[in-house]
Amino acid sequence: AVQGVKLEVFGDANDYVGKGLSGGRIIVKPAPDAGITPEESIIVGNTVLYGAISGECYFRGVAGERFAVRNSGADVVVEGCGSNGCEYMTGGTAVILGRVGDNFGAGMSGGMAFVYDEAGDFPLFVNDGSVVHQRLESQYWEQHLRSLIEQHAEETQSRFARRLLNDWMLERGKFWQIAPKEMLDKLAYPLSDARPAKLAE
Repeated sequence: AVQGVKLEVFGDANDYVGKGLSGGRIIVKPAPDAGITPEESIIVGNTVLYGAISGECYFRGVAGERFAVRNSGADVVVEGCGSNGCEYMTGGTAVILGRVGDNFGAGMSGGMAFVYDEAGDFPLFVNDGSVVHQRLESQYWEQHLRSLIEQHAEETQSRFARRLLNDWMLERGKFWQIAPKEMLDKLAYPLSDARPAKLAE
């Protein structure tokens, strides 16, 4: 899917959604009469956005395993994902508005990720060998995150995303920002307005 192409799916989708995405926009959301709680239900399969280089994806629901593996430039919002999320990611932005599986960020060498962690246990699932994780400490990155959630709410009509936006001052403290260690000194905008991110010991 190249720039100018928009694919909108009402229902769920299988593995490899957005493989090699090259500028297009993909929206996957439940049908209005689906009768499910989207943020608790699988909407796309495994290995979504494999090798994507640009474009946008908004998924109102949860993704399977290896979400955004080798993503090299696409921006994506999803409401949860399985194990090995953002594995070997080299570019783009991934926003996960929900729980993640084990080994998040393994081999991640570029791009940026944000995870909404209502349970407060995300540090148990992140791969500290590849990335640092911290709370929101930068106005630039916070606005970048919020703008993607706003776009997600507009494209998918996600009530969950709208609730987060409406209660932003209460919910912002539940987000983690995840960045590759090897990119910390190369970011155009640092992770913190006050100090650089600390490497995990």
